[in-house]
Amino acid sequence: MDLTRLPASELAGLLSTGEVSSVEATRASLDRIAEADGDLHAFLHVAGDAAIARASEIDQLRRDGRELGPLAGVPIAIKDVLCTNDMPSTAASRILEGWIPPYDATVVARLRAAGMVPLGKTNMDEFAMGSSTEHSAYGPTRNPWALDRIPGGSGGGSAAAVAAFEAPVALGSDTGGSIRQPAAVTGTVGMKPTYGGVSRYGAIALASSLDQVGPVSRTVLDSALVHDVIGGHDPHDSTSLRDPWPSFAEAARAGAASGSLAGVRVGVVRELDSEGFQAGVRQRFDEALALMQNAGAEIVEISAPNFEYAIAAYYLILPAEASSNLAKYDSVRFGLRVTPGETATVEQVMSASRGAGFGPEVKRRIILGTYALSAGYYDAYYGSAQKVRTLIQRDFAAAFAQVDVLVSPAAPTTAFRLGEKLDDPLAMYLNDITTIPANLAGVPGMGLPIGLAPEDGLPVGIQLMAPAREDARLYTVGATLEALLHESWGGPLLDRLPADFGRSAARESGQPDHLVPAPGPGTEPDGGTA
Repeated sequence: MDLTRLPASELAGLLSTGEVSSVEATRASLDRIAEADGDLHAFLHVAGDAAIARASEIDQLRRDGRELGPLAGVPIAIKDVLCTNDMPSTAASRILEGWIPPYDATVVARLRAAGMVPLGKTNMDEFAMGSSTEHSAYGPTRNPWALDRIPGGSGGGSAAAVAAFEAPVALGSDTGGSIRQPAAVTGTVGMKPTYGGVSRYGAIALASSLDQVGPVSRTVLDSALVHDVIGGHDPHDSTSLRDPWPSFAEAARAGAASGSLAGVRVGVVRELDSEGFQAGVRQRFDEALALMQNAGAEIVEISAPNFEYAIAAYYLILPAEASSNLAKYDSVRFGLRVTPGETATVEQVMSASRGAGFGPEVKRRIILGTYALSAGYYDAYYGSAQKVRTLIQRDFAAAFAQVDVLVSPAAPTTAFRLGEKLDDPLAMYLNDITTIPANLAGVPGMGLPIGLAPEDGLPVGIQLMAPAREDARLYTVGATLEALLHESWGGPLLDRLPADFGRSAARESGQPDHLVPAPGPGTEPDGGTA
């Protein structure tokens, strides 16, 4: 039995009956990481010894007859944007290289309390700024479907680790699609909860009004099980909702068991279905709609006219909040310190440290955000973007008065080649065209694989969205659609993943320079003395 290929729900069942130990499951994941991650670079830090020690503790608790959570003993990967008190938390940036926080993020503390076993920290775009995981200071992550392709961003490390069977589940964060878009291009499931439904305490902030932590998995049920663990009110987070939440796992199981979408009104957002989308993406999306309709769903075309302004509003709000959040990385309070000379002033040290510690995309967004917030421009840019945000929220409210869920492609194309869009920031930003509106409105969104594009054989994803606080609805509809897809395919999409993870094709064509990993954490950046 290959334990790494089991969904978390099945692995948890074997652990609970004692057929498999947590040490065995954890060792299998660590062995898989050792085998595959040299090609993928999904992990920035692997906590091998600590993971085995924690797994051994869980096994002993189970032998002692202690009551454990449903996912106790299941390994999990953690995006490097989340604070962990026993592992480096760098947000894939040189400016936080080697930093170990004094506390755990609330979501990390909750998964530890539930008996889950952290495997390590996954790669990401620096400070979650990017759509391809090419903006990591420690080198890009590769897509297991084809090593010359991106795994999505900013959470490409978590998505690639789950898709490549290095971890059964992972945690990610989603500011404008960074869970759902990587899920779409790697054939995994990604869930962005309702804003405030999962604590952000201990998540290294990018844009505080947009960021949301959520699960990445290979099945809808697995995401629901993790969501049950990490969700709920947190007094440490002032934006945390006090709502009582239902069991998302029960919602997913009910959807998978029903096999029917009778009575469900599915809205297709006209503004999120462009003629410019890749033909194979449109084809698989249309097929998924037909499958839902055959299962009893009513398909309704919905217009959300202000969605076309979502990217423009987002790329004013996000940089503005990022420039504020990243101001604390000044070499004085904490973070990298570069001293350009013995007589350097504080301002010179700060400038040298931020210059060496931040990558080009982070610098670009800090400059944009500082400009948008500057005197004389605040109302014209940031203030106007917030007004557009309100209009988008009203569009969602009007749409959900007519339908139960909204759907769109989760990404306009399949995974593009590494390096293809690095020199064109606008083209990179457009990858999030379908996912950004949900973050601006704070509504939940799910990315779900719906097949392989015929022209390149790479995964395509659908995005499901529901009203705020209706995350359970997404799990029910998502699990139903997943069951219908698996029945039509004869099994999960990831069963079709090539055994060599695309290595042969990448090597025969000659690996380009951008596939060579950058130095990992622990290497000093050029240009100064730390």
